[in-house]
This record gives sequence, structure tokens and C-alpha cells, in this order.
Amino acid sequence: MRHLRARLALTTAAVVAAGLALSACGASSNPTVAASTPAGSASGATTSVVIGSADFSESQILAEVYAAALNAKGIKATTRPNIGSREVYLKAIQDGSVDIVPEYTGSLLNYLDKTATAKAPDEVYAALGKAVPTGLVALDKSAAEDKNSIVVTKDTAAKWSLTQIGDLVAHQAEIVVAAPPEFQTRVQGLPGLKDVYSFVPKDFRPLKGQAVVDALVNGQAQAANVFSTDPSILANGFVTLADPKALFGSDNVVPLVRKDKNSAALAAALNAVSAKLDTATLTKLVSQVDVDKKDAVAVAKAWVASVGLG
Repeated sequence: MRHLRARLALTTAAVVAAGLALSACGASSNPTVAASTPAGSASGATTSVVIGSADFSESQILAEVYAAALNAKGIKATTRPNIGSREVYLKAIQDGSVDIVPEYTGSLLNYLDKTATAKAPDEVYAALGKAVPTGLVALDKSAAEDKNSIVVTKDTAAKWSLTQIGDLVAHQAEIVVAAPPEFQTRVQGLPGLKDVYSFVPKDFRPLKGQAVVDALVNGQAQAANVFSTDPSILANGFVTLADPKALFGSDNVVPLVRKDKNSAALAAALNAVSAKLDTATLTKLVSQVDVDKKDAVAVAKAWVASVGLG
């Protein structure tokens, strides 16, 4: 389970009644997913769209990136930021208030299908293609993910030759883990680290927010749990340890689009964004907005232009 964020809110009976039907959709350019090749919008070429976002800055940045890429291809795109939680923006895209929202494969899949067990990126994406509500389509996923991660300082990584979570086991008698309190009991926390990687740290420091980062920087902890695009990773030069056994699952950024707006030109533009976007890049974009206090629209346009999409 991930930390509490707007995009992780649980579905309610009211939302289900509003129309979150779980049914398969579309065809895909990815052979494992029937999702991303457009059958053409209802009126042929798409000329304009409204892109919504959730109520956190990363989602808003992604919406502006999509808008910049589409505008560059002659599709008039406007944004409707800060709509709210997943319940709210999914209802908005289904009723046509917005046409596109940035989503996260694992979180959306688990929201739509509580029995889902897929963890690897392609498996999650394939399962999501079958679970998205009627009338919507998930385009190509990007390599960028925002999920739980374990990070260490550069010095610690160099001293113990750490590259993946399993490498911590050899030094567990010396390691204190800093993380939010719930990490102590959640499956995607200390119990999972023990079951999946046989890693049992010397001690656990239940902390929140900046205190987790401070504990790692100050040496009060040797490993910490933060989100994979947290600006503190870039600001402090932390090393994110690989999770080859997918304890934290997969949560790739993916555009969720109304089928009646999914023209070939629109899909090509957004799939091109996904092809260029990775976790390190997304972390930098978030850092520019949240830490450097730059305008999200300007940051998005600059990146899209820098990778040849604008």
C-alpha cells in the first residue's frame, strides 16, 4: 500500500453508481494490451481537448506537459488543474467535463480491480487495459513511475556497494530505516521487506515528511522510504535502490483518454511524450516547480521543446 495521496482514495458506492463500470476497451500498439491504438474519434480528427489533473503538483505538471505536446501538434489543449481525488476526476472524464487525465498504472488498476495481483510493469499495464471503464482508453505507459522506494545516501551506496534493496541484507545489523509510521505494519513496508527480500533492519524510526529526509542526511538512518519522484532525491543526491522483486509494484505514468477524442494524431503526440518521460526526468520537473518555485506551464513547455516534441 502506498502513502496517503489523493490519487489513492478508495472507491465509494456513490462513485460506482455514477458509472465506474469495469469493462475492457480498445486495441493497442503494445501486443500485450488491447488499449492504445485509436479507432478514431467520433468526429474524425481531434481539434481540441481539455486535460484535467488531480490535486497534487505532479499531476498538474503532467497535464501541462500533455497540453504543450498537443498544442505543438495543432490540437488545441487547455488544462483544468486541481480537480480533486481519483473519484472526482474519473467522474469528470466519464461525463465529458475533461477529455484526458494523467494516471498511474498500478494505482488505477488497484482502484478499478481490488482483486488485481499484477506487479511487473507490462503485466500491470495489460491488466489495466482490460479494467478501464467503457469509453476510456489507456495510451502508452511511460518509464516514469511515482511509487514507494527505498533510498540511501551516495556515501552509503558507495561504502556498501548498494544498487538494489536485496543488497541491504548483508548490512542489516547496521541499518536503521526511517519512514512514515504506517510503513512498520504495511505489506509494502517492513513486513514486505522481510518476506520478499529477507531484510530485517536493526531499528525503525517512524517519522513523517521532511523528518524522514533529515534522518537520512544526518546519519540517524541509513535507509529511508520516500516516493520515487520526491524532490529530496535530486536535492540530496540520494540513490534509489532497485526493486527487482517488485515489492512496491509498478506505477507508470499513463495518459487516460476518452475514446471519442482518441484520434491518431492525439495518440501519437501523447505516446511520444511517454516515450521520452522517465522517473529521473519527472523528478526534475517536480523539483523545478515544488522546490525552485517555477511556473508549471513554463516548465512543461520548456521540457517538451527540449526533447523535440514542441
